[in-house]
Amino acid sequence: MQEFKIRRAAVLGAGVMGSKIAAHLANVGIPSYLLDIAPAELTEEEKRKGLALDSPAVRNRIVQAGWKNALEARPPALYGPELASLVTPGNYTDNLEWVGQADWIVEAVTERLEIKRSLFTQVERSRKPGTIVSSNTSGIPIHRIAEGFSEDFQRHFLGTHFFNPPRYLKLLEIIPTVATDPALVQFMSRFGEDELGKGVVLCKDTPCFIANRIGTYGLCYTLKAMIEEGLSIEEVDLLTGPALGRPKSATFRTLDVVGLDTFVHVARNLYDSLPGDPEREVYRLPSFIETMLQNRWLGDKSGQGFYKKVRTASGSEIRHLDYQAMEFRPSQLPDFPALKKTKDIPSLEKRIAKLVFRSDRPGKFLWKVVSAGLCYSASRIPEISDDILSIDNAMKWGFAHQLGPFETWDALGVKRVVERLREEGRPVPSLAENLLAAGHKSFYKRRAGRVYYFAGASYVKEPERPGLILLRSLKERRKVIRQNPGASLIDIGDGVACLEFHTKMNSIDASVLQMMHESLDEVSRNHAGLVIANEGESFSAGANLFEVLTAAKSGQWDAIDQAIRSFQNANMRLRYSVRPVVAAPHQRALGGGCEILVHCDQVHAAAEL
Repeated sequence: MQEFKIRRAAVLGAGVMGSKIAAHLANVGIPSYLLDIAPAELTEEEKRKGLALDSPAVRNRIVQAGWKNALEARPPALYGPELASLVTPGNYTDNLEWVGQADWIVEAVTERLEIKRSLFTQVERSRKPGTIVSSNTSGIPIHRIAEGFSEDFQRHFLGTHFFNPPRYLKLLEIIPTVATDPALVQFMSRFGEDELGKGVVLCKDTPCFIANRIGTYGLCYTLKAMIEEGLSIEEVDLLTGPALGRPKSATFRTLDVVGLDTFVHVARNLYDSLPGDPEREVYRLPSFIETMLQNRWLGDKSGQGFYKKVRTASGSEIRHLDYQAMEFRPSQLPDFPALKKTKDIPSLEKRIAKLVFRSDRPGKFLWKVVSAGLCYSASRIPEISDDILSIDNAMKWGFAHQLGPFETWDALGVKRVVERLREEGRPVPSLAENLLAAGHKSFYKRRAGRVYYFAGASYVKEPERPGLILLRSLKERRKVIRQNPGASLIDIGDGVACLEFHTKMNSIDASVLQMMHESLDEVSRNHAGLVIANEGESFSAGANLFEVLTAAKSGQWDAIDQAIRSFQNANMRLRYSVRPVVAAPHQRALGGGCEILVHCDQVHAAAEL
């Protein structure tokens, strides 16, 4: 059996995706060649400088421009500017033989089958046997790209679809063909998770795979529902962002970032590729989108799309597109009382249910959009995936949704959704019918700290990743050693305990300090070491300043002094603990959260700390 290793890569295509894939490979310490075409003619500036087509600066002009865009990207594509040295730019004409030094060749050129196949024909002459080859295509069938190439090429070929920006969006879709070596699929899945930090979803070779199939359907249906319900661009973004557990960019700000031309390309590809899909017409875009394309209102890349930044006498302002008049209007924050009433509901599941089942204007729109997405996702099994878990993970990791479609089914109540669909005379997906007919109420169940998902007839346990420790699961399995309102000490196995904060924003208060002291006592007696980590949004927002302010207002100076001493003593105990203490921080470690880190024996930080 072949042993796969990736020590060097070659990225073909220095556009938005290719350059950022190369940047992310540099982030994890993998050097790569970044190649693109050599120019066919000189620019006017090059002519003025007296350069020729064979001048090195001209030969690599296109690849250098793409790499420069990656280096200047915001948010940054690289963890640090010093990593740029791991990427070596070149061009296909002069440097294609470099692919012979690579262990992984990943193609990210324009979405045209003939261009990809032509490039791979050249690559086939230079790659060494056994080299992994993949395409970052977002929708072209993987088997069509590989047709006709050598047996070794096809055995080592698969789809590796990253989402933009690769550093920040977790999803990596891996799409094998029938000829792909199963051992390679296993290796790339592990490599994606362990080395690239990705959430890997194995996909079938169907149009646009999983995330773009479901996500593009949702975006297209949102356009349809917006027109039917007479909502504005701003109103839709207010309703389809954090209120639904989705990014602040919501619908139209997201499309401006992605680029309208990219979105339209994917939607048209799906329309053309799915003649038998009963929902095919949803992918037919409204006429005003075509007008935007003709006007080159493509989003951020062209300076205007669904939104436009304009200069005014007082500075600048953001205006939104009135798609009926095709004019940009001054922003007017929509006033939806329903959002105000639900924004303080801490449970996302309860908040979504409150919004979707309202009978007011926002509720009608959200019911249309959400229910359509739920039905479409359930109806696409087993076409695009054999399991609901892959669809949920793809949407959470690729589109940054907090809940996947089937988790949303459960949040709304499967029975309640089905009853309303029947009342409206709409078809009910057979998967939901089967679940209710079997006497079940939800697509997911938790038993003894394990997650089980409905697989059409029975529940299947979610696969466990070796080495992955889930604190919630351990707590459900009664592995808590001790706890109080602010923190818990959990047995994570191998003689190691984990101190978990669980206050609001994981701020440090008296209960956290108390558990720090108790944890160090417990670990010194009965354990080999201590890890300080949690699964919250951030490691810690620092000291609970509200608690300090309250004490100051009431003149409790002794209490404040005692809190400061207690925190200092806890940090000193971490520093001089007889057992090793390792912190695993992520996102924010502010103020006191940072102080805790610098007193630990070692810090194993997440890349995005």
